[in-house]
Amino acid sequence: MAFFVEGAKNVTELLLSDFNISHLLFTDRYLSEQPDLIERFEGEKIRTTAAELRRIGTFSSNEHALAVADIKPNLPVKIKPGELVLALDDVRDPGNLGTIIRIADWYGIEKILLSPETADLYNPKVLHASMGSFSRISFQYVDLAEKLAGLNLPVYGAFLEGDSLHDFNGQATGILLMGNESKGIRPELHTLISRKLTIPGFGAAESLNVAIATAVFCDNFRRLAN
Repeated sequence: MAFFVEGAKNVTELLLSDFNISHLLFTDRYLSEQPDLIERFEGEKIRTTAAELRRIGTFSSNEHALAVADIKPNLPVKIKPGELVLALDDVRDPGNLGTIIRIADWYGIEKILLSPETADLYNPKVLHASMGSFSRISFQYVDLAEKLAGLNLPVYGAFLEGDSLHDFNGQATGILLMGNESKGIRPELHTLISRKLTIPGFGAAESLNVAIATAVFCDNFRRLAN
């Protein structure tokens, strides 16, 4: 099975990755900006126009390129002691997933575990929101209860009620578990959580967007690690 990415940023990141890319459609503008990448590409090259890219893609404006690549197999992610890994339980919104992937990449998190109900990694909206970061992270769709139970690592869960993240000074490695946009983390995963943590609020908002919350958690964990 295959997927495609659009736009200069995502196509460039894909060309620099280890994905198997079969087709590259590019405009004169992209050729002028990335001649070496296009020259090195060994798949089928198709020189085209921005109008044609808009017609076959999903972007309302694409002046650069579109690439088609093979979907990677859903292989087990091997987690080593000392790593910080994200686990996403039923994060349904493609924009949220893509943004979380970009956040993980910013904070040097290289592995993400995804529940089967989580949005499809290869959804165009996910790929676009990730801004190419999907190409640098390993993913596994997996039964989180089974996976987490088999790991001898601390699991930190994001909750509306829990210990304050600001007061947390424990081990900044292990699994950081984020839940569904409206329901949070499923009850069946609660027993696997080593510690429930919350972002303290100072205003009247009911909750934070899951992607924003992920960024706050990652920043605090990386601050502790350094």
